[in-house]
Amino acid sequence: MVNLRQPRDVAQILLSVLFLALMIIACLWIVQPFILGFAWAATVVVATWPLLLRLQKLLFGRRGLAVLVMTLLLFLLFIIPIALLVNSLVDSSGPVIRAVTSGDLTLPDLGWLNSIPVVGAKLYSGWHSLLEMGGSALMAKVRPYIGTTTTWFVGQAAHIGRFMMHCTLMLVFSALLYWRGEQVALGVRHFATRLAGKRGDAAVLLAAQAVRAVALGVVVTALVQAVLGGIGLAISGVPYATVFTVVMLMTCLAQLGPLLVLVPSIIWLYWTGDTTWGTVLLVWSCVVGTMDNVIRPILIRMGADLPLILILSGVIGGLIAFGMIGLFIGPVLLAVTWRLFSAWVHEVPPPGTDPDAILSELEELEEKNTQ
Repeated sequence: MVNLRQPRDVAQILLSVLFLALMIIACLWIVQPFILGFAWAATVVVATWPLLLRLQKLLFGRRGLAVLVMTLLLFLLFIIPIALLVNSLVDSSGPVIRAVTSGDLTLPDLGWLNSIPVVGAKLYSGWHSLLEMGGSALMAKVRPYIGTTTTWFVGQAAHIGRFMMHCTLMLVFSALLYWRGEQVALGVRHFATRLAGKRGDAAVLLAAQAVRAVALGVVVTALVQAVLGGIGLAISGVPYATVFTVVMLMTCLAQLGPLLVLVPSIIWLYWTGDTTWGTVLLVWSCVVGTMDNVIRPILIRMGADLPLILILSGVIGGLIAFGMIGLFIGPVLLAVTWRLFSAWVHEVPPPGTDPDAILSELEELEEKNTQ
């Protein structure tokens, strides 16, 4: 038989791949300013899609009205509070930055340690021993790093123009995705199926579950705790309440809780003699600090169990990589990657197990479910 197959043209294949790579790079370069806004919008839309469908039923099946209501809710409940927090953070941090950069920041005397029962005198003498052994010199060495770090954090928040641009893009893309959500989801699933068959479609569904779990169970819970904790700080008269609210938001996103900020504030109120507001903030902190135990299980209906180190790395790494928006996008990206990796690993039974026994167990479970 004569082999009618044409020999492969290696140069043609390489040039085709190179052309496709150049086209992809050029497209990514063009849409680079919109990537973060679109990723943020996709996260919000995936997390709030069930709410949109409920609103659509309440509004007589009118998708346009439901999209308008959801966009207004995002603007009122999400964009405005974050923008106000960023503005207040920049305004309130000015004196701190000036004190650090000018060299006026020194180690305090901490004379109030003497009034602590039993151990106060020892703490005070130990602190002054540290000062006499070169505490001022230590502070002089540490001050440049403090100034650089503080300036970097405030600089991230100071990019108000860029941040507001991403907020605007998020609103626009969210409205578009709300309007054509079914078509977009179908296109994404079709593309994933084209790439990896049924596994690609399953990967898209797992990614959506991870996005919803993080966006609702982590981000929304952190926002609620931080806002309520900030209200308690402001009412109690704690200075720089807005700055502490932003710090509290970061600690809540990192799954460390709001008590890292609230407990020192309570101690400060009691120490200044304001026992009434200290008690009020103590009670309020008990409510805010335990609120995540109630809110998070309600919001995470899929039962996504995400490791603490993953959320913490996503928050810190996202902040460093993308700025303030990375606080929300970082954990989502890592959660999606983790869920896909975990599903891929568990596709194959662990070594030493009998595949036939596993299949028989699965068949028994399916029979019980059908009955």
